[in-house]
Amino acid sequence: MELTFTQEEESFRDEVRTWVQQNLPTSIAYKVHNALTLTRDDMQSWAKILGSKGWLGYGWPKEFGGPGWNAVQRYIFEEVCAQAGSPRIIPFGPVMVAPVIMAFGNRTQQQKFLPGIASGEVWWSQGYSEPGSGSDLASVKTKAERVGDKYLVNGQKTWTTLGQYGDWIFCLVRTSNEGKPQTGISFLLIDMASPGVTVRPIKLIDGDYEVNEVFFDNVEVPVENLVGEENKGWTYAKFLLAHERTGIADVSRTKRELERLRRILLAEGLLSDSRWRDEFVKLHADVVALEMLVLRVLAAEKSGKQPLEIAALLKIKGSEIQQKYSELMYLAGGPYSMVLQREAMEAGWQGWVAGANYHAPLAPTYLNFRKTTIYGGSNEVQRNIVSQTVLS
Repeated sequence: MELTFTQEEESFRDEVRTWVQQNLPTSIAYKVHNALTLTRDDMQSWAKILGSKGWLGYGWPKEFGGPGWNAVQRYIFEEVCAQAGSPRIIPFGPVMVAPVIMAFGNRTQQQKFLPGIASGEVWWSQGYSEPGSGSDLASVKTKAERVGDKYLVNGQKTWTTLGQYGDWIFCLVRTSNEGKPQTGISFLLIDMASPGVTVRPIKLIDGDYEVNEVFFDNVEVPVENLVGEENKGWTYAKFLLAHERTGIADVSRTKRELERLRRILLAEGLLSDSRWRDEFVKLHADVVALEMLVLRVLAAEKSGKQPLEIAALLKIKGSEIQQKYSELMYLAGGPYSMVLQREAMEAGWQGWVAGANYHAPLAPTYLNFRKTTIYGGSNEVQRNIVSQTVLS
């Protein structure tokens, strides 16, 4: 396995780095490097900048308007963007639903939906989880009843990340109750401006409104918004989840946050403490191991081999590392980490109250990251998947 980059790949890195440095707004990079709250405008303005370059769909093939990069180039792009302080690309459109539309959608759907995703103009949301249907997605109850050339959709989705910003939502809906639960699910694209769609934000423990409930009350959805075949949505859902779970590992962002942890430990004078130094070194080793696992997959893809089915493994380890570095940052700040006045923090004077500006986001980041081992399929379920597919 070759873990070094070729001269051509290093040249590609230089090209991407130069462009990102020239086009990433410094105000946005400052927020990212300091874990400050990004607004919808922050996230979408960067998406549109990438879209104008043709790089928002950086994993897309050329036939659908993407750059046609290979796996190594995509990894380099993610790493350069993370190091520069760019916002994470909101994955629901370009990384999750777009590949489903490319693989299973018809030509009309591809022509209708992909351009808006590629440009960053259209914000997509994910409608999978429901009350009582999280890790067990096969039990979804949101119903889509076909009436003529339309579906009538009734039900509820929850934990819809950034759904308050959504223009469209892709949903798993139940179109049949016959046979196994998985066989009665369909994959539907729904305009969130449709009558009968209600979005209710959920206030989280960190004080933010990142997730939402979405209600559907006799929402009319054209039949042409059904992706693939009716009752075959479970197949498409699994295809999409493989993209989501691999992305959760997010090794590039993790490397950036590891450096942020190092800066905090230096500022707090903790790197001279052997116990803190040991914790940092152990975490650093875990990050290197995660990166080696990702590079192993890239090397296999580059050589034309079928990589191991390790999306679940990447999800498990990546999410646990995210929890660990957010916990160490939080503990390093001591009692100052407890203070949170979001308005004061955004106004720039929170540090005057709590010792230093970097203290302010530590508590909300720690609290928010408790979710990482649950979303995208809980780690307990993912360990079962690993035992069945990798170790058997």
